[in-house]
Amino acid sequence: MRVFVTGASGWIGSALVPELMGAGHQVVGLARSDASSAALTRAGAEVVHGTLDDLDVLRDAAAASDGVVHLAFKHEIAFTGGFQSAADADRRAVETFGEALAGSARPFVLASGLLGLAPGRVSVEEDGRTPDALPAPPTSGPQTRMGTANLALTLADRDIRSSVVRLPPTVHGEGDHGFMAALVGIARDKGVSGYVGDGSQRWPAAHRIDVAHLFRLALESAPAGSVLHATADQGVPIRSIAEVIGRHLNLRTRSVSADDAAEHFAWLAGLLALDSPASSELTRELLEWRPTQPGLVEDLEKGHYFRER
Repeated sequence: MRVFVTGASGWIGSALVPELMGAGHQVVGLARSDASSAALTRAGAEVVHGTLDDLDVLRDAAAASDGVVHLAFKHEIAFTGGFQSAADADRRAVETFGEALAGSARPFVLASGLLGLAPGRVSVEEDGRTPDALPAPPTSGPQTRMGTANLALTLADRDIRSSVVRLPPTVHGEGDHGFMAALVGIARDKGVSGYVGDGSQRWPAAHRIDVAHLFRLALESAPAGSVLHATADQGVPIRSIAEVIGRHLNLRTRSVSADDAAEHFAWLAGLLALDSPASSELTRELLEWRPTQPGLVEDLEKGHYFRER
């Protein structure tokens, strides 16, 4: 297939591109910068220049493809006060892809999120689904993103083989600059490896190589309207993560009260307080997905998160 990938030079995209090419697919990647363009060219992908706001570019690239994987999200503004703007841009992009692919039976795979889906219990693939997409975007950023995922699922009614891959909060691996790297940085700055409350909050996780493999499987064979969970670890206690960080940085590990969490963890505080484990049992059964890479704690123990950057 000729596959158009947004976010192709990003954390997951840079693993997905060789995964797709290794399976015989041709990759066309969206690049918003010269650096992204160069990275995609080195990887052997074709480049389309543009951003998520260039809807004509997205429409044309999707129309010329045999399938679309939409990984891009404006993370650089989402967690600095602009989540609603990022979620709105994401919805417009999905609407555009829907227009381009309607009636074609071609696959469309959307990356979405898992954190907070079913707080306090193990979430499953059927959680968070609604029979119809909301007619207008909700006014809350996280709700908007959930609504966009549901919108993607309803594209199945327009003869698009759409699926949604829900990502855990940490997609880990060497070179990760996400939540785990942020926690390591906070521990260094504060001189202590902390967790909120008793640290029993559970986060699902998966290695980026396993996640890339799941996206390929979804593109190739996920039934229309499928929701997939990219979780290898169902739920790793935040305290266990803090203990590994503390040991590697030679720092003590301690609880941070809910009242003090915002000061200690800044923008991560609310997320670390969420108990949000997630099952991938149905995903594994549907697509025969079998994660093979190290789990989160094992990956942390390898030490690459603790090298000075």
